[in-house]
Amino acid sequence: MKTSNDLHELLNRIDHKGYPAYKDTRGAWQFDGYVLSIDHVQGDPFAAPSKVSVQVPSRLAGFPIELYDEKHKRIALQDYLIRQFAKQVQAFTFKAKGSGKSGLLSVSHCGQEVLERTACEIDRKGSVFVRMEIGFPANGRTINARELCKIVFDFLPGCVKKSLYYRSLDAKILQKNKELSEDQQFIRKELTRLKLAAFVANGSVLPRESGISDRPMKHAIAFQSPKSMEVTLQLPFYGSLTGMGIPQGITLVVGGGYHGKSTLLKALELGVYNHIQGDGREYVITDDTAMKIRAEDGRSIKQVDISMFINNLPNQKDTIHFCTEDASGSTSQAANVIEAMETGTSLLLIDEDTSATNFMIRDELMQRVVHRNSEPITPFIDRVQELSANYGISTILVAGSSGSYFHKADCILQMDHYLPKDITEFAKQEASDFPLSEEPVPSSTKPSYARSVKKDPAFCKNDRIKIKIQGQDSIIINRETIDLRYVEQLTDSEQLASLGNLMKYAQLHLFNNQTTLGETAEQLWQLLEQKGISAVCGGSYVPGGFALPRKQEIYACLNRYRGLKL
Repeated sequence: MKTSNDLHELLNRIDHKGYPAYKDTRGAWQFDGYVLSIDHVQGDPFAAPSKVSVQVPSRLAGFPIELYDEKHKRIALQDYLIRQFAKQVQAFTFKAKGSGKSGLLSVSHCGQEVLERTACEIDRKGSVFVRMEIGFPANGRTINARELCKIVFDFLPGCVKKSLYYRSLDAKILQKNKELSEDQQFIRKELTRLKLAAFVANGSVLPRESGISDRPMKHAIAFQSPKSMEVTLQLPFYGSLTGMGIPQGITLVVGGGYHGKSTLLKALELGVYNHIQGDGREYVITDDTAMKIRAEDGRSIKQVDISMFINNLPNQKDTIHFCTEDASGSTSQAANVIEAMETGTSLLLIDEDTSATNFMIRDELMQRVVHRNSEPITPFIDRVQELSANYGISTILVAGSSGSYFHKADCILQMDHYLPKDITEFAKQEASDFPLSEEPVPSSTKPSYARSVKKDPAFCKNDRIKIKIQGQDSIIINRETIDLRYVEQLTDSEQLASLGNLMKYAQLHLFNNQTTLGETAEQLWQLLEQKGISAVCGGSYVPGGFALPRKQEIYACLNRYRGLKL
């Protein structure tokens, strides 16, 4: 393998040459204590930065095997290391001078959630791989190798040695990081044993700092469970932890405006992920198959069986194989429920504020005025118990204006100044004075998920497939936009980057006119589980900038991909 001295000599030779001469730096270079790989060199200083990776062998990294011998511990350690590396790198970005992106040092920006990322990976032997971007310096389009030497020989070695070596880090913090991941994993397993949909620890801080910051709000009211719903868990490391156990079944969350209903639901939405120490939601743990359901006007729906909720449309449109390029609030929410069922979800999370009213409920007066024969929608209130009893799908519903769900709920919480109160008995007693109409509910059958995906020959002939990510909103594949704004449990743009490559991979390798959409999603998920996101990225190297989505979001992306041919 070529050495760092060889790289230094090369940079001296190409200094002041045209920018394409930087291509000669590609390859692996042995430095003191690690290998620097220059995987891709940008075309000019104004293009996307060069892709670079660092490998620290296990004997030098020195991390004890107990920190990464299980998947959840490995992901937690990777997350901690990339955060530490990013702090070091941030101090040196743009310290090297030049045109365009010259001197840029960039690594993945992690949020409050702990996600599996290609930015940092630890293999079974304990070797550490970190991937980043560097803007190779130039003056105009003339190489400024002296500035790159600063980055490669002065800045980067210190960043690596301060953040990727066990001996350079605080062993106590690393141990606490591991213990937190084990406690979180323990709670996830306990949810199933105790038949809980979610757990929220006493003392949790649920409100966020602002609409643009996901950090905990200072001086926020700490969460405190009602005594009737308290559950005490004996965690492996934290010890005795008490909090609110939300039982499986139907839970209704009510209360006045600004009292914390949606704040609680938002915390539960993101409780499918583990959170970092100090987030305030470290011990807010939700069934990891949970899906947030909402109305999504204008979305594309392809061959979805929404007959459980919508039938006998006046234009005789088929609701067993329902298709539209511009869904209404009710049809989109119906499709979202059925698609969630297809993923195997055990929990639906719904906020009245983002739901279609006619999908959720029909009050007694409306039932008297508009007869059932003239209404194609069977509202969610008429199916919510069926979903629980027949399909094992629980529901946590936030409502602020309609009391009809009091009759259906197994558990009723009132949020009062951000604190929950168990008002189940009182609400049931009050609801008895307002009985629901006995309007007959149409019978339903299990939805059909048989939707074969056709291979698109035009797509496969195009070997220049462009994927562009627009924040957390959408993916553009060539000219086709996949709108993911309302898939609210996507929490990082790097997850969208992964989904874009998954869609490309499915188009090229999985769609065959026979495999169903569900089977495709399962194949993609198995591929991620076995080989990681790098398996679908192609190319000669593993790129950084990708984070693992859940299986549920793979389904959601496929279902919103207008370019899919069913």
